[in-house]
Amino acid sequence: MIKTKNEMKIIEREHMRDGSGTVIQNEILSSLDMAKHARMFSTFTLKKGCSIGEHTHIKETEYYYILSGEGVVTEKDGDKLVKAGDIVITGDNESHAIRNDKDDDLIFMAIIILD
Repeated sequence: MIKTKNEMKIIEREHMRDGSGTVIQNEILSSLDMAKHARMFSTFTLKKGCSIGEHTHIKETEYYYILSGEGVVTEKDGDKLVKAGDIVITGDNESHAIRNDKDDDLIFMAIIILD
């Protein structure tokens, strides 16, 4: 199967997970297109001042691969700066949030694999 860029869905999410502003999601594959052991494969764009609020992953692991820009990830042990090339891994029963405080867009890929 090949899915072209034009077939991918762009979704604008207001206050995603009680975060700030609008988050732009490029749904690379919908949950219907994914294998039964995964539920998300998307890129996200956060403009300055936008965030995805804190949320917990139960019986799944989420991976954020930072493609460009810089952001701040909040985990149980505090805030951490992330930049292009970094990966954030949030496993079973852990929570995280991500925000962009910089002028440049923060763009990252998110994949959720079910445990």
